[in-house]
Amino acid sequence: MAVSRRETRFWWLGCCWRGLACASLLFFAIVRGAAAGDVETRFFRIGTAPTGGTFFEIGAVVASAISSPVEGAACPRSGDCGVPGLVAVAQATQGSVENVKLIGSGQIESGFVQADLAAAAYAGTGAFAEDGPQHRLRAIASLFPLAVQIVVSIDSPIRSVADLAGKTIAVGEQGSGTAAVAGGLFLAAGLGDKDVVRKYVGPAQAAEEMKAGTIDAMIVAGSYPVPAIKELAAAMPVRLVPLSGAVAARLEAQHQYFGNVAIPAGSYRNVDIDTPSVGFFALWVVRDDADEGLIHDITRAAWSEAASQLYAGLDPIGRQITLANALKGMSLPLHPGAARFYEEQGLSLTELPVADPPAVPGR
Repeated sequence: MAVSRRETRFWWLGCCWRGLACASLLFFAIVRGAAAGDVETRFFRIGTAPTGGTFFEIGAVVASAISSPVEGAACPRSGDCGVPGLVAVAQATQGSVENVKLIGSGQIESGFVQADLAAAAYAGTGAFAEDGPQHRLRAIASLFPLAVQIVVSIDSPIRSVADLAGKTIAVGEQGSGTAAVAGGLFLAAGLGDKDVVRKYVGPAQAAEEMKAGTIDAMIVAGSYPVPAIKELAAAMPVRLVPLSGAVAARLEAQHQYFGNVAIPAGSYRNVDIDTPSVGFFALWVVRDDADEGLIHDITRAAWSEAASQLYAGLDPIGRQITLANALKGMSLPLHPGAARFYEEQGLSLTELPVADPPAVPGR
């Protein structure tokens, strides 16, 4: 397996935020498994987004959930543990758009992609028009809902999306889902390229620039609370700008997978009221040629009771990562391995997207 030059984080059960310790335990587990000779070690990368966002945070926990236990302990119940011999890692990327390209080219095994962008990639439209249809994309699950979050300082004059005119705004890194959403948001609000100054930085850097006063607002498409926004709100008073009315309606008309949501009061310090916005789901995506047995086992591990306990540690995001939501907002055909698991659980797949037939050469 080729090693990506992109920054990669290794996460392991019980030590998600201790990078060096995790890497050491991971190395020990690999050597121990190799010495035992009973299970072949396999690696499985999950493309997420820049650090400081929810994609990366959730990716770390999902990687832990599907990896085999460090010490090789027996499952508490049959099937209630990670995939034996699997070492999953959460890999920092630029986000949804780049994840599609990395998966399509085989540089990573899987990644998180916004449902609207996954649909655009499959059809070869929008940000993927030049690349053409990506018909090899398949979904493992719809993991969690996302919301568009517009953050300003508490004393900012920005009270609506229209007030972003003439302002400098952090819109996520190039190739991120946030940047794509921000572009659609400006279009829906009638703001052209000359009406706003876009700064392409990730959420962690955007939060630092908010503190320094070098930007007027930051936009993040993520589940709540976004770690970088939570840390920013703890350092300085902030507000969330509501996204509703005509602008929200235009966004929903542009993207069939968008819908009205409310970011709950208390998601961030000093944010004491629900904030209307638009939202969509994040899909966990692989290629169609991923091993069916492996993807079935990964899907099983991702929805095990042990995984649910890990997700619960991400409160309140974790409460929304459930098997009951696993097929909501699905915009891609399921991978056969994942489909087999959901059928075993008695879930109906009749309303989900179906893969296009393979192209016939010469036609």
